[in-house]
Amino acid sequence: MEPWTVTTLTLVVCVSFLVILSQWRKDYKGRKLPPGPAPLPLIGNMLQLDMKDFSTSLCKLSEKYGPVITAYVGSQPVVILHGYKALKEALIDQGDIFGGRGKTPIFDDIYKGHGIIFSHGEKWKQIRRFSLMTLRNFGMGKRSIEERIQEEAQFLLEELRKTNSQPFDPTFILGCAPCNVISSILFHQRFNYDNEKFLSMMRILNENFALVNSPVVQFYNNYPWLFRYFPGPHKTFFSNIKTLKEFILENAKKHQEILDPNNLKNFIDCFLYKMQQDQKNPDSVFDLENLATTAMDLFDAGTETTSSTLRYGLLLLLKHPEVQDKIHEEIDRVIGQHRMPSIKDKLEMPYTEAVLHEIQRYVNLTPVSLPHEVTRDTQFQQYFIPKGTTVIPLLSSVLFDTKEFPNPHEFDPGHFLNEDGSFRKSDYFMAFSIGKFSFSSLPLNLK
Repeated sequence: MEPWTVTTLTLVVCVSFLVILSQWRKDYKGRKLPPGPAPLPLIGNMLQLDMKDFSTSLCKLSEKYGPVITAYVGSQPVVILHGYKALKEALIDQGDIFGGRGKTPIFDDIYKGHGIIFSHGEKWKQIRRFSLMTLRNFGMGKRSIEERIQEEAQFLLEELRKTNSQPFDPTFILGCAPCNVISSILFHQRFNYDNEKFLSMMRILNENFALVNSPVVQFYNNYPWLFRYFPGPHKTFFSNIKTLKEFILENAKKHQEILDPNNLKNFIDCFLYKMQQDQKNPDSVFDLENLATTAMDLFDAGTETTSSTLRYGLLLLLKHPEVQDKIHEEIDRVIGQHRMPSIKDKLEMPYTEAVLHEIQRYVNLTPVSLPHEVTRDTQFQQYFIPKGTTVIPLLSSVLFDTKEFPNPHEFDPGHFLNEDGSFRKSDYFMAFSIGKFSFSSLPLNLK
């Protein structure tokens, strides 16, 4: 290559970079957003954010810039909410304004706005309303969700007995139990723990939970225009979702062939019947795509979160035998040895209730809430946040608040007990966010 060609090319690249940098600075300074670290073009604040510990790095920025800050994830500004006051004001006091679902490219590409978790507007309202009504009022073939849980608990106990008190890894078994409860609600069917289809579904759910928290998927969400065209673990994520969707639609087809409007036994039957009722409505949101995605949402929301909480809970009880002893005493006194526990027993078991809450607080399973989006221009505290801005609530900043929970980094059921030993409710208990648009508002309260 001729020297003058190299010189010209270098000059063009440098000038282009300076023009982009100048325009970036102009756009950045023109945005009247909350304070935060100065971003770089294209990569934003990525050098200040640890993708392996995203929530901790955001908390450190909030400690420096305040409870409401702006961080650039790639080229997009994201408003970060830190602490109880900021989260309550946004998600409760201004819940409708902060109630949009923020953009998450990998899920947007997969679900395309269907289902409950990643849908928006009227579609979200209709599917959520239908799901809540179906799960709470219908009774699922005259059997309550509590009865299904009690039944599955017996199968779980039987699997545990097969270990003959020998050391074993409980990960798989503790995942099967909640997955089967959800399957029973959706399909009116549970699976044996050695069923091949069931094993495949469990593998997919476990693998996807690990993938969605991996740095590769985080980078995909920051630079989707680039990662869409490259191979990597995110392709496995897409393939797994496709397999799970096919599994659900295969079951839905079987139910559709024998659907009896006078004998609706499960969630799938109810959804199919609603599709029948709405088939002449061109604006209906009840179709097979939303059926499959809603079912996947329920599996995602309930299986891994529940099984992970159970695993961590067992570890914490092993580490704190004095807590385990107190739980045993309360169980023997209230329930005894000859019947299954019931939801009504909670009122008489404040210590066990406190332990369950402390496990979820201490484990901090979802330190960062699913992203929200501002639905219109708004003045929040002393800052202006424009419509469409993504908002990330830091749940860990509330769960580890030192004023509400003394010694928050220690496992202590006393955080949820009054001086007289009764259970103490806390507004700071945000294990899965707050507000009607939160993850915790999903049907079944599957968090």
